[in-house]
Amino acid sequence: MKGSFTVHDLPRSERPRERLLKLGSESLSAQEILALILGRGTKGESVMVTGQKLLSRFGSLKGVANASVEELREIRGIGLAKAAQIKAALELSKRLEADVSEKSRPILKSPEDVAALVRSQLKGKKREHFLVACLDTRNRLINCRPVSVGSLDTSIVHPREAFREAVSCSAAAVIFVHNHPSGDPEPSREDIELTRRLAKAGEIIGIDVLDHIIVCDESYLSLKAKNLF
Repeated sequence: MKGSFTVHDLPRSERPRERLLKLGSESLSAQEILALILGRGTKGESVMVTGQKLLSRFGSLKGVANASVEELREIRGIGLAKAAQIKAALELSKRLEADVSEKSRPILKSPEDVAALVRSQLKGKKREHFLVACLDTRNRLINCRPVSVGSLDTSIVHPREAFREAVSCSAAAVIFVHNHPSGDPEPSREDIELTRRLAKAGEIIGIDVLDHIIVCDESYLSLKAKNLF
């Protein structure tokens, strides 16, 4: 038996480093970020499990950041060195965001607001990019993260991946967004079926799916406005 488990024991598509390289660091959940910071688990326990234990014990990344070294070391697999790594990494994040006030986060009131938010990010893309915008109880944007990148004309999205970031940041609601490289924002049958499946998943986990916006370079379409889910 190995002495310890690392992220390399996970399926390649689920490894945090590979997901970061493919989708960008914004795509990682809090658990995956912690796993990359820690790098290695302990005997009989993967590093992903250690990351989840930290989040369960302290409630969120903010809770982990505010925990003392002594409190962090109470978690199995977290010694002095790993506790110091966590404190240093999260302190860096706190300092970078110190000058960003909560009031600066935009309120997404309409499909037009959402399209304006993501258009520069999606403009000119040759593949379908599927994003999730996570909102608080007042519809203020918490973050907008990539979920998947599809082939030339399709994007494959699983509810687990679609809600990963929303659960991690304790979002009250989400708005899904993807682009149509063809320039035609009309939803396909698959787009409609996916949206309905995601809306049902949101009901189960208690996160409202407010809309699904299809964005093109010059136009957009709201599935909610079209009463398609």
